Amino acid sequence: MGVLTPLGAGVAELFASLVAGRSGIRRLKQPVFEALRSPIGAEVDFDGGAHFETAKLRMLDRVSQLALIAAAQAVADARLDLGSADLDRCGVCVGTGSGGAATSDEGYHTIYAERSDRVKPYTVLASMHNAPASWVGIEYGLRGPNLTFSTACSSSAVAIGEAARRIAYGEVDLMLAGGAEAPLCYGVLRAWEAMRTTASVDTRDPGASCRPFSARRTGLVLGEGSAFLVLEEWQRAEARGAPIHAEFRGYGLTTDATHITRPSVAGQAAAMRAALRSARLDGRAIGYVNAHGTATLQNDPIETQALKEVFGSHCAELPVSSTKSMHGHLLGAAGALEFVIAVGSLERGILPPTMHLDDPDPACDLDYVAGRARSGVPLRAVMSNSFAFGGTNAVLIASIPDRKAI
Repeated sequence: MGVLTPLGAGVAELFASLVAGRSGIRRLKQPVFEALRSPIGAEVDFDGGAHFETAKLRMLDRVSQLALIAAAQAVADARLDLGSADLDRCGVCVGTGSGGAATSDEGYHTIYAERSDRVKPYTVLASMHNAPASWVGIEYGLRGPNLTFSTACSSSAVAIGEAARRIAYGEVDLMLAGGAEAPLCYGVLRAWEAMRTTASVDTRDPGASCRPFSARRTGLVLGEGSAFLVLEEWQRAEARGAPIHAEFRGYGLTTDATHITRPSVAGQAAAMRAALRSARLDGRAIGYVNAHGTATLQNDPIETQALKEVFGSHCAELPVSSTKSMHGHLLGAAGALEFVIAVGSLERGILPPTMHLDDPDPACDLDYVAGRARSGVPLRAVMSNSFAFGGTNAVLIASIPDRKAI
């Protein structure tokens, strides 16, 4: 696994921040953002110039830069020797909602604000949605499927689930799967602000502006980052002595087909049930759920009700948390990051908290691990929820890497 997030680079640094309840949300520094109603976001401390040569950097939007670094971490963590692999049976699946948003934003500013006809020659290559996946595939010479999924906030959960399916079907041996998003540019933030879904700034502490499941929640906070996993056929991974973090167990994919932005209990519940069927697990096997938990007025109570419908009486003892309270909403990359967090929780026996939940909404009455992480929790299987505008619901399940333990 590899990550580049507002809470740090690498899974160890990410988890240290989560356990500490540290927020990566802050006021955005560039003066242009002061014109926003809510000039906050969850930025990654990252300078592409320190990682890429100038000639290559010209072709890379920030979203592709983040993807390449997170993918490199995952490859290193998996101890892959691609020199001995059948590269025709290795591929890439990436989810992104906005693609090269900063490049597009810059191009439009050049044309419409500066009234110039001199657009950068690599604008199309940098801004296209499949650029991150393409660059990752080129980096490692992977000649198998190279696919990009764009289903809004469930994009990278879909990418991981579809990658796992290709391995299960015997089409490939190995997939680099994950997500990348870099939406913190003026045009994108203005567009989200116009929808009235972004959070108001907490004037006392901007880092506390995202409050999932709270009666005082005011909306989501956008973040940037990338997360990747190496998914590999079980016997192949064992044979080469790979460090196995978890077994991919289940993937549920459904569509609300009712409203372009309004989530539904039925759709979310159906996706969770589909994931449990795919995993061949009873709901009682799930010991932790990383919730979609956007801190919007609509999603949080609906997700709470959907969890109750799926897990029934088990909900009374099922910990659920939204780590978006700390790293913000990474849109198309959210599913991958939150699945990595769920797997990290499984490995460590640590439940990351939902921060800033000091005034729970009565309609949100589950155990949200409020305010403080829990350690020493025995977990057998974990679930990660991703629900999107457009209605695409994707749910992923992982279990401890021992088939006999479930």
